[in-house]
Amino acid sequence: MISVVPYRAEYREALIELSLRAWEAVFPLMHQSVPNFVYECFYPAGWERRQADDVAFVLDAEPSGIDVALDGERPVGWVCTRMHPEDSMGEVYILAVDPPWRRRGIARRLIERAESRARGLGMRMLMVETGGDPGHAPARATYEAVGFERWPVARYFKDLAGRSDAAQARRPSARADVP
Repeated sequence: MISVVPYRAEYREALIELSLRAWEAVFPLMHQSVPNFVYECFYPAGWERRQADDVAFVLDAEPSGIDVALDGERPVGWVCTRMHPEDSMGEVYILAVDPPWRRRGIARRLIERAESRARGLGMRMLMVETGGDPGHAPARATYEAVGFERWPVARYFKDLAGRSDAAQARRPSARADVP
């Protein structure tokens, strides 16, 4: 039976490891979808190091906004919910479910916990941000299945180092007449 409980520091290492397993299939697909210079800037020491450091920081800095899904005493998923009162918005900042535990309703339960936190603090909406690349397709499907509506956004990057990237050269060029 899965329970969802507030975060405790004893879960820290298990959640870092769980997160890396959860995102292991995402990053190779994302790497194929973005220019190399962007990927190299975000992950100069590899995605695993960056993600482990980022997750550790969130766990240490925001413990009161974190809920953990447990199978007995074993963490199988977690969510960090941030509040943005200036926008009347809660944010699902991080959501991770251990791959063997997917498709069992754990992500849905964690999102419900995030919704409950946000509603309890008077927020009027809940937001989640994820990638538009093929690696993030399962995440997008999950968010849409629980009622999130996609907000069109575009994020652009320009290589200021002037490097030429073979993957970039293979991309279709944008038309100048498209806004």
